[in-house]
Amino acid sequence: MMQYFFMFLAFICGVVFPIQAGLNGKMTKIVENPILAAFLSFLTGLIALGVYAIITKVPLKQITYAQNAPWYVWFAGILGAFYVSTVVILIPRLGVAFTFGLIVAGQMVISMALDHFGLFDLPVKPISIGKIFGAILLIIAVVLIRKF
Repeated sequence: MMQYFFMFLAFICGVVFPIQAGLNGKMTKIVENPILAAFLSFLTGLIALGVYAIITKVPLKQITYAQNAPWYVWFAGILGAFYVSTVVILIPRLGVAFTFGLIVAGQMVISMALDHFGLFDLPVKPISIGKIFGAILLIIAVVLIRKF
């Protein structure tokens, strides 16, 4: 049963991304700068996470453990900033459906590689013909979204 909850949660994350992008696009129009809009998005996210951490009593002293993290994990924040900033720039040019179609296709390709090689200490889940076929169908779907 818990597996279905996690599947639903993943679906909701997919729903949230285009809504977030639309809201960030609106903020871009208001502040007249996509990078400033992305900054404000991260700022409100930081505040929300801070409030959540306080309410749920996240053990903040564990933040000191981060000093032992490998250097490359710090790129996660940079990648998040790249993602949000790029989406804000792309949506007015490509549209929401095509932008997110390309994003999902890119996510699928790199996700299969991460699974296959078990990068970043993730469990190994080998690439199969079925997964490759699914990725090809996803790319075909993106092409159809663009064409029509």
